[in-house]
Amino acid sequence: MYRWGKIVLFAGVSLALAGCPKGKTDFNHGRKAQDLQDYDAAFEYYQKALKTDPGNAEYKIKFDQARFGAGELHTKNGLKLREKGELENAASEFRKAAFMDPSSVAAEQELRKTIEMIDDRERTADAASEPPPDNDDAALASTPPQLKPLSRAPINLKMSNDAKIVFDTIGKLAGLTVIYDPDFPARRISVELNDVTLEQALDIVCIESKAFSTPISENIILVIPDQTQKRRDYEEQFMRTFYLSNTVQAQDLTEIVTGLRQLLDLKRIQQLNAQNAIVIRATPDQLALAEKFIKDIDKAKPEVIIQVEVLEARTDRMRDLGILPGQSASIAINPNPTTNNNNSGSNNSNNGSNNGSNNGTPGTVTLNQLTHLNQNDLVLTLPSATANFLLTDSTTRVIQNPEVRSLEGQPAKLNIGDRVPVATGSFQAGVGVGSTSGAGFVNPLVNTQFQYIDVGVNVEVTPRVHPNRDVSLKVQIEVSSVSNFQTIGGIQQPVISQRKIAHEIRLKEGESSILAGLITKTDTKQLNGWPGLAHVPILRHLFSDDNRSSDDDEVLMILTPHIVRMPEWTKSNLKALYAGSETNVQTKRASEMRAPQQQPPKASEPANEQIPTAPANAQAPSNSAQSGKPAQVRFEPRSLSLKTGETMTVGVVVQNVSDLFSIPLLLQYNPAVISVEEVRHGGFLQAGDQEIAIVQKVDNEHGQAIISATRQPNTAGASGTGTIVGIVIKGLAPGTSSLAIVQVSPKDSQQRPIQLVTSEASVQVAP
Repeated sequence: MYRWGKIVLFAGVSLALAGCPKGKTDFNHGRKAQDLQDYDAAFEYYQKALKTDPGNAEYKIKFDQARFGAGELHTKNGLKLREKGELENAASEFRKAAFMDPSSVAAEQELRKTIEMIDDRERTADAASEPPPDNDDAALASTPPQLKPLSRAPINLKMSNDAKIVFDTIGKLAGLTVIYDPDFPARRISVELNDVTLEQALDIVCIESKAFSTPISENIILVIPDQTQKRRDYEEQFMRTFYLSNTVQAQDLTEIVTGLRQLLDLKRIQQLNAQNAIVIRATPDQLALAEKFIKDIDKAKPEVIIQVEVLEARTDRMRDLGILPGQSASIAINPNPTTNNNNSGSNNSNNGSNNGSNNGTPGTVTLNQLTHLNQNDLVLTLPSATANFLLTDSTTRVIQNPEVRSLEGQPAKLNIGDRVPVATGSFQAGVGVGSTSGAGFVNPLVNTQFQYIDVGVNVEVTPRVHPNRDVSLKVQIEVSSVSNFQTIGGIQQPVISQRKIAHEIRLKEGESSILAGLITKTDTKQLNGWPGLAHVPILRHLFSDDNRSSDDDEVLMILTPHIVRMPEWTKSNLKALYAGSETNVQTKRASEMRAPQQQPPKASEPANEQIPTAPANAQAPSNSAQSGKPAQVRFEPRSLSLKTGETMTVGVVVQNVSDLFSIPLLLQYNPAVISVEEVRHGGFLQAGDQEIAIVQKVDNEHGQAIISATRQPNTAGASGTGTIVGIVIKGLAPGTSSLAIVQVSPKDSQQRPIQLVTSEASVQVAP
């Protein structure tokens, strides 16, 4: 008997375990952790439960909720840590958020931003001991040739002369060739330039002479009268296609195109909805501004998840107690009494005349019949009593907890419930067959149609995300239900009760908006019975019916927004960009807006020893050595001829230089005619038996060579005249090529720049 009991117990336990869902224990632990807002533990428990039973829908729903909650919690912790300056810990929190909720774009954005902040901090720390480098903006892509003058020395010029002479003077100081439009007029102007760059000097002179300039090549500029037609004739235009990746509707693309037209006065711009692209043909400056505008605008729209919680508690109570006696009695005379057949003979003789006058018409009584009334001719209707013993207590609880995800500015709708048909149409009265009383009746709907109404929880919300992570919500929430039916026109129509709110609110992320106090309470009391006796204590229940009902209805609504995506605004998006004037849209690099660096005079030289050298009516300074002659760098010889395949050495010579420590050079030549084969030591910088370091990088494919010669550290510079390096040139093909020093940056032993006047050589290659 004991053994059979163990078998039965084992079978019962096995059946109980088989009936329980897999992972139920982990699921219960996860639910408890989620109630305590321990989303990390809930995430782990739900994950275990879901692995045990992957097909369980309830497990998956709870796992997704815990995953979202854990990701949001770690994102908030990361933001708090980043505000405190703990960037590494903040990045760790953002990584956890991205791992737990891979769908969280906000976590990825914040992680990327934090890593950039860490990199910026490290770069700042590394460069703290170094001087800040020149951060010139990169050259614009697909633009006309950029000027590369032979000299970048600051320009100091004061003269009053014809505009062409002023332009020519600036060109000679910078090593540029200036040409003019045939319609350029003669106009006398006065200019005074103090330590300005070449670009600034050209801009100032163009303003005073009412002209504009455009580069033809790297060392040639064209000066043109500033007229509308001339700008149309000479300003070069380029075409570019911009592909947008974050526009959702064609209206978004149209708004961007409209903004470009209004801001940049673009005339040739095409919108391509099928390719989600914009094609623009304009000047390089306009294209650069259009690119800036599109990069700033083409951002992913913010996304928000709104958690909606709706709770409706409804209680209906009704009590109907008592005995309702009849409240009326009636006595009626039977107009056609029933007679006995045995007395028909005597009655026929006595009442022959009466029968002749009364043929038994229903509902009529003669005066002769009233004289012969008996108990059979009276009908008495006695009242009846109804006993009611009814008690009803019903409670209704409706809970809805949907989540709505929406883009910024786009309305999101959620309908949970039923669609109830409601009859609509027109009515017509009195068209049927009349009754005996002659009254007509109402015909039901002549043309019956049905309209469906959404009944249940209806949510419509439009979010707007602010830069400080606040969320504005335009909300319309309706909670409705069918409470009763009413017959109208012979058709039962539903009576719909509703709780509806429509308003606009602004909340912080994760802040809840609670709408409470929507309470409806109805008390009804009805007493039916005999007067007087209905109010006697105790006995009133025998002579009256007491009907009491109470209806309580309360609705609670909670809205909680959560941001899942923010627009990625970078420093470049918030940076302003120079855009020229209203009639002349243009861009400039940062270097063109700054003044050249001023160099302090040397201790061994007074500041007033600089001798200006310029054409007539001009004053232009240049560095000089102690001899008073300007320092310069040139080729020796300045012109040479060689045959194809032949090599020849050209020397780079400095003259009248003082304390020269290092000199980097950038040479340019025609790679189709000549090539640079070798760079040799010159000997000038080796004064005093000092070793010098020569670095060379020759690019014969593009016709450029970078050469740098530097003395040993902690040594004085060389002064005077001599050869820096020797360059071995080889003739490749018949033709003529110039050998020019495009850039030179000499420095003395104190690492101060030295100003040198540059020149070029001409090479003739014969077959």
